[in-house]
Amino acid sequence: MKVYCDHGHAGIAGSKKTLPGNRCQKLLDLQCVILPVYTFMNQPRPKSQHQHQQRHHPLVLASASPRRLELLRQIGVRAQVQPVDLEERLHQGESPLVFVQRLALEKTRFGFELMARQGIGLPVLGADTIIELEGEVLGKPTDSEQAELMLAKLSGRVHQVHTAVVVKTAGAEYTALSSSQVEFASLSASAIKAYVATDEPLDKAGSYAIQGMAAQFVKNLQGSYSGVMGLPLYETADLLAKARIKLLTN
Repeated sequence: MKVYCDHGHAGIAGSKKTLPGNRCQKLLDLQCVILPVYTFMNQPRPKSQHQHQQRHHPLVLASASPRRLELLRQIGVRAQVQPVDLEERLHQGESPLVFVQRLALEKTRFGFELMARQGIGLPVLGADTIIELEGEVLGKPTDSEQAELMLAKLSGRVHQVHTAVVVKTAGAEYTALSSSQVEFASLSASAIKAYVATDEPLDKAGSYAIQGMAAQFVKNLQGSYSGVMGLPLYETADLLAKARIKLLTN
């Protein structure tokens, strides 16, 4: 209901009655103060940056790899990137499979800890990929010379690519391992040098990228193509489903 002053101006809520004229302006001034304050108090609070991130990114990728981020997007998963920097050293007596799974788990746990420090409680996905050649682990080359040596070892031979994936939530850890077999064609020294000169091999396990120019070297592949790239999508989708992270979203 409205209250009216002697001049017909609407006033505050109450029964209808007239007010002395000298109170008219005071009443209207009161309205001008009360209404904006009431409106302000009822405005929705702006979302914090962390709330915005959690709404639009249901997952944190504990990796700086653009290939893994691209593969997640391929199955409809948006992820916030949190690079992790850990020492990747093979322990004495450690098998290649144990090594790659340990690295993936350590990266994921560290990424989860980094996000928790920022007050972000999103699930974290971490992964690691290694090349195994007759029991020897081939990681990322330290320079062009080492890249050439690795490619010469792989030339004309069959090797294994192992990628371990971990998804960590506040209450659980889910793990998976993908192993594929890749056969390389015989590579000439000049072909190896030309490929290394492109710089493509320098940040890749085994010194090659199957999704890049090295695709021409692959004679046969048995297993997961995305796993060789660095993130096996079948296994990853299964882990995300277990962690209740929706796939195929826009």
